[in-house]
Amino acid sequence: MGVFNTLRVKMGSVLIALIGLSILAFLLTDLLGPDSMLLGGGRSNDVGEIAGETINLPEYQRKVEEFKNNFRAGNGRAPSDQEMSSIRQQAWDFLIIEKAFQDQYDELGLEVTNQELVDMVQGDNISPIVRQNFTNPETGEFNKEQVVNIIRNIAQAPAEQQAQWYSFESSLVPARARTKYDELLASSTYITTAEAQRAYQKENESAEVEYLYIPYYSVKDSLVNPSDSELRSYYNENKEKYDTDATRTISYVAFELLPSGEDSTLIREEIEELKAEFQKVDDDSAFARLNSDRSNAYRTYPIAQLPKILASNTNILKEGDVIGPYIEEGAYILYKTSEIYDDTVSSVKASHILIEAEDDSDEADANAKKEAQEVLQKARSGQDFAELAKEYSNGPSATRGGDLGWFKEGQMVDEFNEAVFAKSGTGVINNVIKTQYGYHVIKVTEEKTAKTYKIATIYRDIIPTESTRDNLYRKADLFAASNNNYTEFTAAANESSYNVRSSGKMSANQRTIGTLGSARPIVRWAFTDASMGKVSEVFETDSHFVVAVLTNETEKGTADFDEVKALVSRALKEEMKGKVIKDKLADLSGSLNEIASAYGKDANVFSTTDVKISTSSLANVGQAPEVLGTIFGIELNTQSQPLKANNGIVIVSVRSRTPAPEVADYNSYKNQLAQSRSNNVSFEIKSAIEEKADIVDERYKFY
Repeated sequence: MGVFNTLRVKMGSVLIALIGLSILAFLLTDLLGPDSMLLGGGRSNDVGEIAGETINLPEYQRKVEEFKNNFRAGNGRAPSDQEMSSIRQQAWDFLIIEKAFQDQYDELGLEVTNQELVDMVQGDNISPIVRQNFTNPETGEFNKEQVVNIIRNIAQAPAEQQAQWYSFESSLVPARARTKYDELLASSTYITTAEAQRAYQKENESAEVEYLYIPYYSVKDSLVNPSDSELRSYYNENKEKYDTDATRTISYVAFELLPSGEDSTLIREEIEELKAEFQKVDDDSAFARLNSDRSNAYRTYPIAQLPKILASNTNILKEGDVIGPYIEEGAYILYKTSEIYDDTVSSVKASHILIEAEDDSDEADANAKKEAQEVLQKARSGQDFAELAKEYSNGPSATRGGDLGWFKEGQMVDEFNEAVFAKSGTGVINNVIKTQYGYHVIKVTEEKTAKTYKIATIYRDIIPTESTRDNLYRKADLFAASNNNYTEFTAAANESSYNVRSSGKMSANQRTIGTLGSARPIVRWAFTDASMGKVSEVFETDSHFVVAVLTNETEKGTADFDEVKALVSRALKEEMKGKVIKDKLADLSGSLNEIASAYGKDANVFSTTDVKISTSSLANVGQAPEVLGTIFGIELNTQSQPLKANNGIVIVSVRSRTPAPEVADYNSYKNQLAQSRSNNVSFEIKSAIEEKADIVDERYKFY
């Protein structure tokens, strides 16, 4: 026994040593490998730079957490993925204000005092942020007392709640400082009388013009065939047109995650078991909330708002009964009627046939009334009301046989409402009813009732089980592991009849891809870890497993010629087509109609009587800034030179101009311009300061 004990002790020591060495080797591999931060490799921990100050990931994450906690405190729940995207942007904007705007505030001596903060939270000038977070969503009323109570009791609150409140309170200061800064600059805007006069004239001076238009597409592509050197020359002369942000393009195969027949059967068996328990419990609300996959587990419905499957047959609804399961909205659903009682407002179910007048004349009205009365007689004689509605009704419900479903008293226009709710029982109303929409033939299909239902609902979403998920993942993983490059990827996909899709050009901060929905990890991979042509590992989105391969990448700056060659070709061809058109026009003379006739069928002459300098386009031509500028500078009854529009060449002749009528006072235009300029100040200031701050946003590497 002593020998065995000794061996056990020694073997244990050896095993511990081996395990320790393995862990050490693993750590050293990580620390000293090609991605090691110690050796200068690896990914930087910086998310960006603002006004020369580096923003690292922990600093940014702290700010995100603050906004996330504020959201949770204000909404009583965690934010969704989409809401988290917005929160991250709010946190980044906050850092921009903090880093880039603070110098501006300091130079102006602008600050937010403690007294202001008190006023923003519980005084007469409540901050919009406070108002938003403490407004009752049902009444729309701001609850100042709730805010005061929080402040009064914050010292006794748990540490986490205190931290949330102080974080929320601290976020009010920069928001208020920014508002004061914007208002300060907005109040400094001044509009002169001359500016107001020019604005007035732009809106009210008009011209009557005639113009000849020849579109670029009228020139065949075969007549303009730029060489590669001409394309490159055009590209070099116009590089500023082809500036681009960094982009990535991937091809991918998406394996859609769908529940199998076995999954559906399993979930149905589970909900059938729940049905028996649901029938027995007394606390319907608590049981439904505990067992439902969705939030609306217990609601009160007037008959007009019942779920369709219940509204179609209210006779089956009896207190205490559980009905279902039904399959709706991708789930198995159980309904339990907890209570039925009469409300103060009645509902009714009806169908109608609407006969509209063709116009506003008395004759058209009389004809509509006559037709409605004829349809009424057919309905009262026993003809199928739904078929009559499909044949005669002008209303949107015609395709449903005139069915309006259940609606509450007061929901329809007065005349219609009065006629329907005055009807006793069901059937066709004896008279046609006139409303602002026309003449109605009405049939009450379910008599009015004030019945209201408290319904407990259990949803069980029909979703894939872990077994189904595992099987699909293995399928996707095998596809990824078996194909190392783009050629193998596409060949294997074609062989297996998988659909290979393209993402198109993706920006660094993009969060979605095609029909995949939220796919941020794939975008992040494409920008940080992907190698051209190398197949990815398996990604998981909300509803797919995805295998991708990087097929194209461009960096920020001027796009390479080959990437924009098609755009360059299109632009140069338009320029060359314009020259072809102008050269042909140079040999022609006479009136615009004579020139058009001599040019051929592709030239057309148009006229308009009310062109304004503030107009951005010409009818039948489209955007034409050069033409519109010429209209208000050329002499009357003379022809312009051929002018370039966005889509073709134009020659214009101005028949007459009507100057803007004189006005004695331009104050209203001054006020309009001042308001417009003030509204733009905030955006313009932000853009200018951000440009000066030389902001680098690399959050895409982490989110």
